[in-house]
Amino acid sequence: MHIPTLRGALYRARILTQSRLDCFDLILPYVKNKRGLEIGGPSEVFRRWYSPLPIYRHVASLDNCDISRTTVWAAHTDTYNFSPGKAPGKTIFCDGSDLSSVADQRYDFILSSHNLEHFANPVKALWEWRRVAKPDGGLILVLPNYAKTFDHRRVPTTVEHMLEDYERNTQEDDLSHLPEILQLHDLSMDSGAGSAEEFRSRSLDNLKNRCLHHHVFDERNSRDLLTASGMTVLAVESAFPFHIFLLARMS
Repeated sequence: MHIPTLRGALYRARILTQSRLDCFDLILPYVKNKRGLEIGGPSEVFRRWYSPLPIYRHVASLDNCDISRTTVWAAHTDTYNFSPGKAPGKTIFCDGSDLSSVADQRYDFILSSHNLEHFANPVKALWEWRRVAKPDGGLILVLPNYAKTFDHRRVPTTVEHMLEDYERNTQEDDLSHLPEILQLHDLSMDSGAGSAEEFRSRSLDNLKNRCLHHHVFDERNSRDLLTASGMTVLAVESAFPFHIFLLARMS
């Protein structure tokens, strides 16, 4: 067996054999038989039986928010089919940091997987998610650990910087981080990025495709960001291959 093939087989085996998160039982009451909104779904980490947090099957209902009917990651319709055997929810087409079409306190919980890093103004997004969630509702947030992805050459973004983005009302067309990204992005770990010139061209069109990781995260700054955004962090746990899972209560 070739070494790359062996590595691929070992990678898949580890994915299939990893256990559920230790905090699974802590998260479950926040979603079981309750109504939620996902930002940028569907997400494999919530769907598959072998995933670290298979919670789709436990929810009562789930709607989805996405920026477009067609994205780099998926095609979307007005109906949101997130899990076999579950009644579909609806898709809300809007920016995840501007949920103005959604009433206050409409949902019991919010899900977001590998999504917040794509926001130029993540604090604005978090405040919107708090607004549409009921008091003491749960946020189940998954972020990529920068050190284990193509962002590994970068430095975790300070919470102060992200708060400044909020105070400046930074818009989603912002490209302030683009020079850093172009310099430090590890193309060898990003098979979909193409050549350096193709990656640069795609990045310049980020408002349309939303592929850039404006900010990068580890366990510490992800926890601190949620705390600074007025939430109570109840759990932080990492999982293979590069996930950071967080549970926060939104007051």
